[in-house]
Amino acid sequence: QVQLVESGGGLVQPGGSLRLSCAASGNIFSINAMGWYRQAPGKQRELVADITSSGRTNYADSVKGRFTISRDNAKNTMYLQMNSLKPEDTAVYYCNTVARRSGSTSYRSYWGQGTQVTVSS
Repeated sequence: QVQLVESGGGLVQPGGSLRLSCAASGNIFSINAMGWYRQAPGKQRELVADITSSGRTNYADSVKGRFTISRDNAKNTMYLQMNSLKPEDTAVYYCNTVARRSGSTSYRSYWGQGTQVTVSS
């Protein structure tokens, strides 16, 4: 199996910063795309940002210029630097990866358990 563990969430004041991490472990042969999603109460899960294995990034319009996604392929770890946080960024943030397990011939999607980010004064 492939396990994803997120960390770095918490409570922060508006205008503050947080850095999320997502570490992938397990019987991994290769990781393709990785991404961060979020889900606020009463809303659908939405893409925040994603990054390909070559480092190409994509951001939701709502976070462009404030959030930065990155990854360390050697460590199978992804990060999300969140600056200038707003109350509307409050949500559970989920890590997602498309990975291939050793011994498998196909890629599939895996999800982390989520980490809460609350932006409030």
